[in-house]
Amino acid sequence: MHKLKTLTISHANLTGSLPRHLRQNLTHVDLSDNKLKGNIPTSITLLEDLEYLNLSSNGLNGVIPTEFGDLISLKNLSLASNSFSGSIPDSVSSITGLVHVDLSNNQFNGTVPRFFSELKALKVLKLENNELHGVLPFNASFIKKLNVFKVGGNSNLCYNHSVLSSKLKLGIAPCDKHGLPMSPPPSKESSDGDSSDYEDDSADDTSEKKDQHHGPNKVVLGVAIGLSSIVFLIVFLILLSKWCG
Repeated sequence: MHKLKTLTISHANLTGSLPRHLRQNLTHVDLSDNKLKGNIPTSITLLEDLEYLNLSSNGLNGVIPTEFGDLISLKNLSLASNSFSGSIPDSVSSITGLVHVDLSNNQFNGTVPRFFSELKALKVLKLENNELHGVLPFNASFIKKLNVFKVGGNSNLCYNHSVLSSKLKLGIAPCDKHGLPMSPPPSKESSDGDSSDYEDDSADDTSEKKDQHHGPNKVVLGVAIGLSSIVFLIVFLILLSKWCG
C-alpha cells in the first residue's frame, strides 16, 4: 500500500466524510459522485505530489482551506456540484500548473479572483451557478485562450462592456457605472437574435455597396436608351416625309 499513487472510488454511494489521513505519495484522488458530507480536511493539503483531485457531485460543504495553495503539483481540480461556500482563497494562485478548474454549482461568494488570468497553463475555468459578484476581472485575450470558460448563473456578477464584447456570450449582464449588473443576462434566444442582426447588418451593407456600385451603370443605360429612341424617331419622321412627298 505504501506505493499506492491512485485512489479512485467514484459512483459507489460512499458515505461519511472525507478521509483525514491519506498517503502523501498519492498523485490521483477521485471520490466523485458519492454521498460524502462534511468539509475538506486541511490534511489533504499535505499531498504535495497530488496532480488530480475530483470531489465533485457529493454533499460536501464548508470553505476551501487557505492551505490549499500547498498542493503545488495540482493540475486538475474539480469541486463541482457540492455546497461549498465562502470565497475562493488567494492561496490557489500558488498552484501555477493548474490546467482544469471546476468550481461550478456551489455557493461560492465574493469576487472572481484576478489571479486566474495569471495561470499560464489554465485551459478550463468553470465558475457557473454560484453566488459570485462584482466585475469580472478578465480581458478578451484571456477568455479566448481558454478551451472552456463558464460564469453564467451568478446573478450579481457583471462584465465591463468597454473591455469585453457582448458577442462573447458570457451569460452575465454588463456592468453599470457603479459596477452592478445593468439588466438580467440575455437569454440564448435573444443572444442568437443579436448575432443574426449583426450578420444581417453586414449583409445589408454589402447589398448597399452593390447598389452603389451598379448605380452609375443604370444611369448610363437609361441615357443610351433615351438617345436611341430620339434617333429612331428622327429617322422615322424623315422616311415618313419622303413617303408623303
